[in-house]
Amino acid sequence: MKKIFIHGIVAGILSAIAGVIYFTIYQNTLETAFGKIVNIPSIIGGSVLGSMLIACGYVLLQRMNKIKLAGWYQVLISVVSFATIIGPISMSLPLSVKSPELFPDLVVPMHFFPSLAYFTISPFFNKQIQ
Repeated sequence: MKKIFIHGIVAGILSAIAGVIYFTIYQNTLETAFGKIVNIPSIIGGSVLGSMLIACGYVLLQRMNKIKLAGWYQVLISVVSFATIIGPISMSLPLSVKSPELFPDLVVPMHFFPSLAYFTISPFFNKQIQ
């Protein structure tokens, strides 16, 4: 169980680093100013929270002795990641925000960072290839 939570924390940190780098590059390249809507602490918090929720699901599978359902759990994670993009896509920003049409392009990819980070580093935490 400890190993799963460490996996979640490491994935959260990697996801947060990727999110902050993406945010910074996006903001500087397109000269947007979404800092009042999305900021670095919210990116870090969302990344770590997302990865830790994934880890909690694996702990539940382990405790219920249903680890054979891990593949289905990964499918569920992917579906939930897609479902979470509905919020940013449907969000209407105030008229005072410059280039509001660029906002979904900033935040939608970051919704996939926690699951990508978790699945990417899984081989380092699992001895068996699944």
